[in-house]
Amino acid sequence: MRLEAAARMDVFRKLWRARKLIVVVFIPLSLLPLPLVHPTSEACCAYVLMVTAVYWVSEAVPLGAAALVPAFLYPLFGVLKSSEVAAEYCKDTTLLLMGVICLAASIEKWNLHKRIALRMVMIAGAKPGMLVLGFMCCTVFLSMWLSNTSTTAMVMPIAEAVLQQLICTGLADSHHDSETGDAPEEDSAVSTKEENLDKNQLELLYQNEQNERSKQDLCSFTEGQAGELNGFGLQPVLNKTFVRQTNGHLPQVAIEIPNVKRVRARRDSQYPTKRDHMICKCLSLSITYAATIGGLITITGTSTNLIFAEQFNTRYPEAKVINFGTWFIFSFPIAIIMLVLTWLWLHFLFLGCNFRETCSLSKKRKTRRETMSEQRIQEEYAKLGPISYPEVVTGIFFILMTLLWFTREPGFVPGWTSLFEKKGYRTDATVSVLLGFLLFLIPARRPFSSSSPSCSNSEDSSDPDPLAPMITWKDFQRLMPWEIVILVGGGYALAAGCKVSGLSVWIGRQLEPMSGLPPWAVTLLACLLVSAVTEFASNPATLTVFLPILSALSETLLINPLHTLIPSTMCVSFGVMLPVGNPPNAIVFSYGHVKISDMVKAGFGVNLIGVAVVMLAITTWGVPLFNLTEFPTWAVARNVTGGL
Repeated sequence: MRLEAAARMDVFRKLWRARKLIVVVFIPLSLLPLPLVHPTSEACCAYVLMVTAVYWVSEAVPLGAAALVPAFLYPLFGVLKSSEVAAEYCKDTTLLLMGVICLAASIEKWNLHKRIALRMVMIAGAKPGMLVLGFMCCTVFLSMWLSNTSTTAMVMPIAEAVLQQLICTGLADSHHDSETGDAPEEDSAVSTKEENLDKNQLELLYQNEQNERSKQDLCSFTEGQAGELNGFGLQPVLNKTFVRQTNGHLPQVAIEIPNVKRVRARRDSQYPTKRDHMICKCLSLSITYAATIGGLITITGTSTNLIFAEQFNTRYPEAKVINFGTWFIFSFPIAIIMLVLTWLWLHFLFLGCNFRETCSLSKKRKTRRETMSEQRIQEEYAKLGPISYPEVVTGIFFILMTLLWFTREPGFVPGWTSLFEKKGYRTDATVSVLLGFLLFLIPARRPFSSSSPSCSNSEDSSDPDPLAPMITWKDFQRLMPWEIVILVGGGYALAAGCKVSGLSVWIGRQLEPMSGLPPWAVTLLACLLVSAVTEFASNPATLTVFLPILSALSETLLINPLHTLIPSTMCVSFGVMLPVGNPPNAIVFSYGHVKISDMVKAGFGVNLIGVAVVMLAITTWGVPLFNLTEFPTWAVARNVTGGL
């Protein structure tokens, strides 16, 4: 009996190891009767859509590889020509992403992002409540322009250094308190306290040194489940885990998942008090939530925003309503409200309701530990030295790109595109690629200066070439998420197939029973559905599957498509309840301060806050901004064409 049980267990283990191969082979074969029994364009397109969706959700093959399925199945089933499918894999948003990556490479190469983060935290102060709010504000700002994952990977080490200083000071203080009962022993108590403090600081310095060494040879996420991807693969090697996934336009980042026993021991013994542990939890979780909030603000903030913009403009080419300016006007108030409510929720959950104690800016109320934390932040900022010439150039390009995006077609006044005779030729990608191209030409050294720029992240810092550019092709290649480009292209190909085959019209007809629901109810159901699915599936894959369905539903119910598509696009980023929800969650979880139960409890509240704020926005200021009370003419034309 034991031998039989062992044999069965061995078979189960082998099947479990081969589960991905089984899914890859079994799913296409099991669904094959659909196009064979019903050899119509709709059935063939549905087969391709289901196979691709299962591959994406199960991650049986890499997401980028799964996105290539339509490239060969559509021509084989006669849905689209091979040349037509190939054209869908490179769109205007691809060029937009490439230009943004050039700017992001310059920002990270010259440490401008670190200077911004440290300066904002210095302004906020070291009181726990204000410290959390300061880190959240700088994370939101950086995540507007960088990917969510790269922002989290950059901010968390800074936050960890502050937390370790807080813990070291707390250990010394607690030891000092236990030794100060007798006056004659005061001197020995002070010396003991100083010895412990020095010891802890030496340990901290050793840990930081080890982290700096390990960063040089680690591999990472490639603002898919970059950018902003949602699930990720974990490969344990000597207690280290490498996340092989993306979340938009991401840098390559390595994550170290501590040993479970070591993490448990750390939770039990590292923190001087329970309050210190609560501060660590609050600050860690606030960073991943702030990165998600910041990604909502700009059209380039996360890959899901880009997917929505391109699919919407492709499906409704006559609708000139979605651009950088209109998206920012709609989403910025959402981010501000979510930022405040999320901060209040985390403060209530981990720090309590005594805001006077945790948020006071008075210097008289500062404890020794808070003063030490401020000193640590100031030391980190001092290491950056004075602002360098490359940082100034990068900052100018950053501001210039933002201004040109805003003023291209602001809507309420003529934009700079009105200066050209031919209209419709220039998009946000034009600005992005132009400025990105210039970064390859402008020298990183000040003109007529013999000093070389300082850059800790670049191997070219010792390059004697006085005309070395701001960024090189290696810098660009290191951050460019080609997997996300292919993934987004696969989504465009699926959408094109649904349109040409008539599958989207068929889906819309099946959803006609929902015509009795008011628009806000339809939108709420869509938001709840995508926010639930995205907890377990990647953000881009989830949105790519749902966008054609929701578009067809809106056309069938005669609802402005923006009423359902924009909220769904935003809610797909709210996969914040589990470490596998998105890469920023995994980064934060790897530091060992939080448990899964903490993430579920806090993430559930953030998820509800997000859905509620998005619903508030789409039913208030979104109505006049996008004219949501009427079924637009550009959607009427699309509906009539589809019906024919």
